[in-house]
Amino acid sequence: MDLQVNGHRAYAYTGGKPFDAAKPTVVFVHGVLNDHSVWILQSRYLAHHGWNVLAVDLPGHCRSGGEAPSTVEEAADWIVALLDAAGVQRAALVGHSWGSLIALEAAARLGARASHLVLVGTAFPMKVSPALLEASLNDPEQALKMVNVFSRATLAPPPSALGPGTWVYGASLALGRRVLRSNTQVNVFHRGFSACDRYAGAEAAIARVQCPVLFLLGAVDQMTQPRAAQGLVAHAQAAGRQVEVASVPVGHHQMTEAPDATLALLRDFLGR
Repeated sequence: MDLQVNGHRAYAYTGGKPFDAAKPTVVFVHGVLNDHSVWILQSRYLAHHGWNVLAVDLPGHCRSGGEAPSTVEEAADWIVALLDAAGVQRAALVGHSWGSLIALEAAARLGARASHLVLVGTAFPMKVSPALLEASLNDPEQALKMVNVFSRATLAPPPSALGPGTWVYGASLALGRRVLRSNTQVNVFHRGFSACDRYAGAEAAIARVQCPVLFLLGAVDQMTQPRAAQGLVAHAQAAGRQVEVASVPVGHHQMTEAPDATLALLRDFLGR
């Protein structure tokens, strides 16, 4: 599905179903050097079980035009503008890694328009090591390999989001290369990591969120370790939010390493 957002084409995958703004809506937000396809199992299931799905490509990534966001706040503003362009009054927001910070910031802006918030593989602060930041700028191929080693607890989980035995490490390398090459003007790898590293607004944002929040963490995540989310969990609880914390026994890419378990947790939370 194509929309016009801030004067540029914005692409959102609808899970193989026609978009209907009258249905309950869930927005999926990807992380650094990813696109809408990382949510393939979860987005298709929900689209075929009563949900209106918008799994987006962020600006400057793959099928979406415009300037790639350089801050979490810019990306969150774009999510709000996307909902306005689609005519969606209320939506659940699901974000992974960098996308979790974007979803959090967007939910704070949306207030009562956000029905649920799911933070997958999140942390705050989401600091990126200087070595990885430097490699993402000057040696993206090496940085991509580093990220995929750190991100994965398994190489071919049975089943995976793309079919039993899929080599998720190789598939993720291919996706990262494709996303990086989709924008010849900007290094979206370094820009996204820099946005994660600089973001300082999560605690203020969680205090403004009005909806239930699910923290969906990877038990052996090396990129955003579960303990790095606990401060944000505590701030959400202190702010009086309805908070749930769930863990799956995989690494950073829960959607492809444990697609069925991730889907079950999403489905149950969004159904409440």
